[in-house]
Amino acid sequence: MNKKSTSKIFDDDAPITQTDIDAGKLVLVKREAGRVVRPKKRVTLYLDADVVERFKQQAGERGYQTLINETLKSAFHHADIEETIRKVIREELHKEAA
Repeated sequence: MNKKSTSKIFDDDAPITQTDIDAGKLVLVKREAGRVVRPKKRVTLYLDADVVERFKQQAGERGYQTLINETLKSAFHHADIEETIRKVIREELHKEAA
């Protein structure tokens, strides 16, 4: 078996490299408290030093990178909710005008 696939179950002895993960040949699935944790992707990201320092101060024991990730996901969720609310308001205003 030359190519690793997420559809295969690997032996504990099978070598899994970062190259396999980066190439998308393997997705690591982690479980915490009975739920599946989404796979992570390593990226290089340049942020302002004061932004990183603020996240480090706020993060405490959790880790600042986790807090940055949660903040970004929250921003996406907020944008989705905001767009939905705007759409509903437009539809209601359109009904009132008709």
